[in-house]
Amino acid sequence: MFNKKTDHPRGSKKLIGAWALYDWANSVYSLVISSAVFPIYYSQYIFADTNSIILFNLEINKDTLISSVSGLSFLLIAFLSPLLSGIADYIGNKKIFMKFFVYLGSFSCISLYWFELETIEISLVFYVLGLIGFWGSLVYYNSYLTDITYPKQTNKVSARGYVMGYIGSVILLLVNLIMINYYESFGFSSEIYAMKTSFAIVGLWWLAFSQYSFYHLPKGNKGVKIPKNIIWNGFRELKSVYKIIRSSKRFTRFLLAFFIFSFSLQTILYIASYFGVSEIEWSSSSEQTSGLIISILLIQIVAIGGAYIFSRLAQKYGNIIVLTFAIFLWGVVCIYAYFIKSPMQFYMIAGLVGLLMGGTQPITRATFSLFIPKTNDTTSFFSFYDVTEKIGIVFGMLFYATAAQITGSVRFSVIIFMFFFFLGAILLIRVPRIDKNKLA
Repeated sequence: MFNKKTDHPRGSKKLIGAWALYDWANSVYSLVISSAVFPIYYSQYIFADTNSIILFNLEINKDTLISSVSGLSFLLIAFLSPLLSGIADYIGNKKIFMKFFVYLGSFSCISLYWFELETIEISLVFYVLGLIGFWGSLVYYNSYLTDITYPKQTNKVSARGYVMGYIGSVILLLVNLIMINYYESFGFSSEIYAMKTSFAIVGLWWLAFSQYSFYHLPKGNKGVKIPKNIIWNGFRELKSVYKIIRSSKRFTRFLLAFFIFSFSLQTILYIASYFGVSEIEWSSSSEQTSGLIISILLIQIVAIGGAYIFSRLAQKYGNIIVLTFAIFLWGVVCIYAYFIKSPMQFYMIAGLVGLLMGGTQPITRATFSLFIPKTNDTTSFFSFYDVTEKIGIVFGMLFYATAAQITGSVRFSVIIFMFFFFLGAILLIRVPRIDKNKLA
């Protein structure tokens, strides 16, 4: 099983700092690749002259292509995550698996420099591998939270990780935007090459800063002989954890609520840019582009304050109560978003989304970690958390695509997700609360 012996004692500042720095390392992927620069590069340059491509004798729309590839990637992660988590817990060295996904993701990001329409098949492979590397590493990273903290530290440390991620990603995005807007000063012949270089920088940033985390995080068992039936043992490990989760009302009710509000939250974040493009009355295309970038930065910056505010509230009033309140507010924000039209209103929504995103994400992770009993199988527990989230993302994307196809409106899709947020809040109320004495 996992050996928790490390050079740093549980709860130490050095250990917690090393863990939180991985958020600084990997969050640049989610902002630069998933949200900001790569989508612009993909839409405005890769598909500058066409809106579709012929693959496997089928004409596929560019948006359908990237959405389908992303959805299939999440399904693959949902399938592999539990199996690899069970194996990691069985051999007692999850750092090996975390390193594998980090190297896979970071080198794939670097390879996105060569993402071209002429080589779209292999380019999409690198895109998929980058996505798998990012989300796959998070399973093992999140599972360390229980290993390195005492219960009274969990909310604060979880928030610290997200804050580090928000700050690091904003810094690198600003550097990339300066490099792209003033590409000639940086020696690039066009902004296209500046964008391509930004993808490589993301990979190098991710790879470099993660080394500090790897150096200080618990080493795990060494010299473990891998038995021939390692896959079967991984399934057995997973099965034992599943029995614990299945028999616990707290786990089952929380995961059901998490599934509902998580797919709503992730989908809202995913369609935010599309909403800004199609539903907001910008005065010009240049104002639209700058407005979307400003809103993305605003979300990340405000999220820093949200993480600190909600973590303090959770410590005072309890995780379940504060999380329920936050999810309810998500529903209210959806109602407001349905009526907005002006850029200023869009910025206000971005600020509210940032505040709630910063509050919801760390509290959700911390709450689940506090449910886990004293065990070495923390990775297997978080694999169920991860699978719930990934299947939820796929479900949310499919639900959004169907709603948008039927209604023809991104705006109407937002109001539909309002009902799911309210449902998620209602389901959270049914989750047994955490005993505050256990957080002491």
